[in-house]
Amino acid sequence: MRLLVLGGTGFVGGATVAEGLRRGWSVTVFNRGLHGSTPAGVHRLRGDRTAPDGLAELAGGEWDVVVDTWDGAPRAARDSARALVDAVGHYVYVSSGSVYADPVVPGSDESAPVADADPDATDGDYQHLKAGAERAVREVFGDRALIARAGLILGPGEDIGRLPWWLSRIERGGDVLAPGPAELPIQYIDVRDLVGWLLEQGAQRRGGTFNAVSRPGHSTMGELLDGCVAVTGADARLRWTDPETILAAGVQPWEDLPIWLPLGHPYRWLLERDTSRALAAGLTCRPVAETVADTWRWLREVGSVPPRAGKPRRSRIGLDPAREAAVLAAEPATS
Repeated sequence: MRLLVLGGTGFVGGATVAEGLRRGWSVTVFNRGLHGSTPAGVHRLRGDRTAPDGLAELAGGEWDVVVDTWDGAPRAARDSARALVDAVGHYVYVSSGSVYADPVVPGSDESAPVADADPDATDGDYQHLKAGAERAVREVFGDRALIARAGLILGPGEDIGRLPWWLSRIERGGDVLAPGPAELPIQYIDVRDLVGWLLEQGAQRRGGTFNAVSRPGHSTMGELLDGCVAVTGADARLRWTDPETILAAGVQPWEDLPIWLPLGHPYRWLLERDTSRALAAGLTCRPVAETVADTWRWLREVGSVPPRAGKPRRSRIGLDPAREAAVLAAEPATS
């Protein structure tokens, strides 16, 4: 199989390249050449898809599958799709659950309304950028396109730092503010499971739109944080605390306490989407303990979360130690 990855140096793109090589495929990446390195055996084409004639290096190439993780202007996705329509057999676009129009009902499937977005737009917020790019790719490739609406993506190489923050925090030891309840379900996907499924679907020429994430309740906050304690070997004590206490202290779910979205939160649906279609199409997800252990091993190797390719570093993720201590001191933990 001949694989083209648009990008290929970020979290999902890099994992896609690695999986393609693992399968013995011929792998080409197309990017500006400003971030990351190209693994041995990968052919690199340079170009800027947002610039005039920026796609020129793609001319004359032929590939079986292209994987695109673009989250910029939809017009660039449209132009790339048009440039590749006769050169690629199947287009795989990694979108996001964020495309769904508010409000979203927990448990919704792919038929839920999507934000109205212009495939020719040159700017917008994340929701409209992804929704517009979806539309652009679908308009050009039709049934030859697979739209994968991913959710929370974890695993080795994570460049946002959600799971790495929990691992680093628990490594420090002591009392850890654990957002209760411990049995709160979480839904995510290991990046390796995602890209393996994407390439398999591309090879099978499967089209359509899928919520590409684990089943609802694949794991829990308790299993995730217990796994962090186990792999770090830290002298840490999880202080499970009621959501009401945490929220009353002004602590923000998802940002201050990554991955956590309590029941009743307006965005709780991000961790409760129906994934029947993807599971029926062969998506399988490894245990949370494996994702946690492999992420810890990778984090120890690299030392710190890498910068996001082509993106500014997020100013903050995770709770300030002083604020954490104040919340723990104010209320007793729940059992």
